[in-house]
Amino acid sequence: MNLPDPSSRRHWLKSVSAGFGWMAFAGVASQAAAAETNVSLAPRPPHHRPRARRVIFLCMQGGPSQLDTFDHKPRLKQQDGLPGRGRGGANLFGSPFAFGQHGASGLWISSLFPHLSRHADRLCVVRSMCTDLPNHPQAFVQLHTGSTQSVRPSMGAWVLYGLGTSDQNLPGFITINPPPQFGAQNYGSAFLPAVYQGTRLDGERGSGTGFTIGNVRHPWLAPDAQRRQLDFVQAMNRDLSVQTGGHPEIEGAIQSLELAFRMQSEVPAVLDLKGERPETLIRYGIGGGATDGFGRQCLLARRLAEAGVRFIELGHNGWDQHQNLSADLARNCRAIDQPIAALLDDLHGRGLLEDTLVVWGGEFGRTPDNRRSDGRDHNAKGFTFWLAGGGVRGGLAYGATDELGYEAVENKVHVHDLHATLLHLMGLDHELLTFRYGGRDYRLTDVHGNVVRGILA
Repeated sequence: MNLPDPSSRRHWLKSVSAGFGWMAFAGVASQAAAAETNVSLAPRPPHHRPRARRVIFLCMQGGPSQLDTFDHKPRLKQQDGLPGRGRGGANLFGSPFAFGQHGASGLWISSLFPHLSRHADRLCVVRSMCTDLPNHPQAFVQLHTGSTQSVRPSMGAWVLYGLGTSDQNLPGFITINPPPQFGAQNYGSAFLPAVYQGTRLDGERGSGTGFTIGNVRHPWLAPDAQRRQLDFVQAMNRDLSVQTGGHPEIEGAIQSLELAFRMQSEVPAVLDLKGERPETLIRYGIGGGATDGFGRQCLLARRLAEAGVRFIELGHNGWDQHQNLSADLARNCRAIDQPIAALLDDLHGRGLLEDTLVVWGGEFGRTPDNRRSDGRDHNAKGFTFWLAGGGVRGGLAYGATDELGYEAVENKVHVHDLHATLLHLMGLDHELLTFRYGGRDYRLTDVHGNVVRGILA
């Protein structure tokens, strides 16, 4: 490829800038270098036979109230209005929503989930979750990275680092609508090679809207011209890599640019929902109304799972109900109930649920009392997650909080244990999945974590 003459250099630089704006979303901006030169997205063997080949994490940012969704507390209802344990005259608040038993398992589920309750015998409800801090920024980061303070790789990045990806034309880790207030740390690669960072998709709620990746198509260069341009840039990158002894950030940039070029051929088709049948869109609640936005996320998650994406995170914000819980929690659940049920139906019907681990939860839960009426405060000592498919026992309620719901008292499951179990189901030993950085070996679970074998099928 010949260098442009001075008169056209400005246009050439513009094309380079536009064509390689991909780097922002493909994970070039690593936060730290590491002593690793074998950077690759190629599939790698697991440590043991996996039960799950992919994860779909339904992340409810803000702390969903377990006491109004999956953790039935009749004693709390009986003591509604009595003084609680909280500060400043907090009173107990019994759930305003009815609970019922569903499926052959008799799993207790709130009336807020009429669609999801059909899947009761597929749900493994962990009612004894706990985390370290009841503050959103620290708890949300710990849920995603295992640490409340240090900048560490996200769990999606760890999975991609351990297993690679099966489709080399798509990112192996995609996050859809992540909450803006907590930043890229929750889907970042930190000191892992940059190519393992998550790719972000953003979209708007409403009929006819979809999710996009910025700059996935070059504004005016044809693919063959882009290939020549990329070959020129990559030749310089490889020369620099040799000169620096295989610097991991340069290797990450090389891999990211190649992935970005390949993505042009496959990403637009995967993101385009127009080819789906009308009855499928209706089942997911797509076409306007409260369910449209999350319905699109769930249908897209199924398409990404089919295409070979290893780790998919879906975001839904606004679960921090200190007041107006009766109305706001009901609105949140209406938005996600039908889409999630449709996702589980679809995965099961297509033979994907058996090796797809679906996980639902937020950074912590809520207290049984509050100083305000119709609301709940943060609770890091006892909350609920549920899992489905991917090697977990369906129709199971695991662990328990006390009779009012203040804290986990039976079979406690810390966030570190959740991470260890997720990796185990993916075929990875959390104690062996390590990366040497700064003179020590790091892992997602740090020096903690135990596989929760009581929930394994």
